[in-house]
Amino acid sequence: MTSHPPTRSVVGAAIADALALLLPVMCAGCGAPDADICEECRPALAPRVGTRWVDAAGGAVPVCSGLRFEGVAARIVRAVKEEGRTPLVRALAPALRAAVAVFAEPGAVLVPLPTSRASFRRRGYRVPDLLARRAGLPVRHLLQTVRRTADQRGLGRDQRRANVAKSMISRDAASLRVILIDDVVTTGVTLAEAVRALREAGAGVIGAATVAATPRRMSAGASGSVASETHR
Repeated sequence: MTSHPPTRSVVGAAIADALALLLPVMCAGCGAPDADICEECRPALAPRVGTRWVDAAGGAVPVCSGLRFEGVAARIVRAVKEEGRTPLVRALAPALRAAVAVFAEPGAVLVPLPTSRASFRRRGYRVPDLLARRAGLPVRHLLQTVRRTADQRGLGRDQRRANVAKSMISRDAASLRVILIDDVVTTGVTLAEAVRALREAGAGVIGAATVAATPRRMSAGASGSVASETHR
């Protein structure tokens, strides 16, 4: 389980929601007044699931993402993560649901990537957990960070990999079939570290679902189910 009670994340998100009501309302996608997301920007959030593969210990895993992390979608995700505009999560939830649905794996356990202590202190809520809650997706907290990592922003791929290496552990995951969930996948190294931790704990990792992915290496038009993992 995570080291902080889930209720703290709920309270943090509620406070952020309340503060958002006191601030001037502008579209997070384009800056237009009087709407969190204007009618012109909403179509950019319609799920268009794409898939990429992320290399991980024991074999690559598929990552399905509901949106491309660019333009309006990227600005809205950043508004949630960097500006505390948590009401916007409701508009992102369909993208996460669509990404999870691609796997079509009954009985799979959804596991959010853990949030660093520094990020939790800064925001007061965990973005993956908030997204899952708004999407109506039950989760189990099977991953825990065991050491401090640096902010990944500004780091190259190799630096990111070294930064998160051996930073997670998993317990109570033996024999479970797992789908990881997160907000955005960029290089995929954090997801790969989570896969390593879960596999070492005996879980079978089916893949990962995210709200968005950077366009690089993302193929469009995923449909149906993704083949389950053969490595255990």
